Amino acid sequence: MIVILRSDATEEQIQHIVEKAEGLGLSANISRGVEKTVIGLIGPEDVLRVTPLEVFPGVEQVIPVLAPYRLVSREFKQENTIIKVTDKVSIGGEKIAVMSGPCSIESAEGMRSIAKVVKDAGANILRGGAFKPRTSPYDFQGLGEEGLKYLKEAGEEYGLATITEVMDSRDIELICKYVDILQVGARNMQNFSLLKELGKTKKPVMLKRGISATIKEWLMSAEYLLANGNFDVMLCERGIRTFETATRNTLDINAVGVVKHLSHLPVIVDPSHGTGKWGLVGGSAKAGIAAGCDGLMIEVHEKPEEALSDGPQSLIPEKFSALMKELDKIAVAVSRKLL
Repeated sequence: MIVILRSDATEEQIQHIVEKAEGLGLSANISRGVEKTVIGLIGPEDVLRVTPLEVFPGVEQVIPVLAPYRLVSREFKQENTIIKVTDKVSIGGEKIAVMSGPCSIESAEGMRSIAKVVKDAGANILRGGAFKPRTSPYDFQGLGEEGLKYLKEAGEEYGLATITEVMDSRDIELICKYVDILQVGARNMQNFSLLKELGKTKKPVMLKRGISATIKEWLMSAEYLLANGNFDVMLCERGIRTFETATRNTLDINAVGVVKHLSHLPVIVDPSHGTGKWGLVGGSAKAGIAAGCDGLMIEVHEKPEEALSDGPQSLIPEKFSALMKELDKIAVAVSRKLL
């Protein structure tokens, strides 16, 4: 249920509603917009139905939320969420964010070199995997904390925010020491115990769509994060598994528009995993911007043929730099900006 407050509602009136709701066993989440402040109440339906919230001072309107993903929905918050990652990097506003770097962190020198490449090309977030979820247990599994240190050092040297994947709730505290954004991979989209713990953190979280997840399932997973207190959540479309085998996955560009209609959360597009082929990354990235995405995640490696993971979908520096200039033109055409 959503409680819409009058524009002149006082902080005392807001807190009075919150305290009363919590006293009834309801969870209250405040969303302060430019024009309106709303309180989202979550709890037993019978309590919500019989509580006369309309009579409270400061209340303008009470609206039931029909979508099962209550806090994620546009019904709860009509304005787009803008996530402030660092003082210089935000996601969800006019500027489209670009997250770039290798799939796996391989060395300190390699991370510094790639950080310079993506920074010079216009990216503002450095990506790299320290803990790698691989299909085969015999493949490279990542450098762990050593890799996190390399990522943090490279990011700080070139003024880039950082993102890496979290696979286990036991690693959250460690990873939070080194990076700015926590990524939940496709395989963990419905790892609800992990999502609950990430919901308790203060770090922004990027939630990738599951390999075969519906949009509803994806948004319900995001709801776990918000319901546990973390509203700095972005969604990443990285392709889904279909009958098609010509590409690694099927990048669902439709999902960008659908999710932007249903939810206030920023949407990221990952054309690297979405296609699995470096020659297809550029076209899919352009399509993502045209569809309305708020950011792109693009894998870049200086020597893809030697990459320890995802070499076939990684762009070499020259290709990435050229693509960024092309993407900027698409962004301008849809009244956004990239560089």
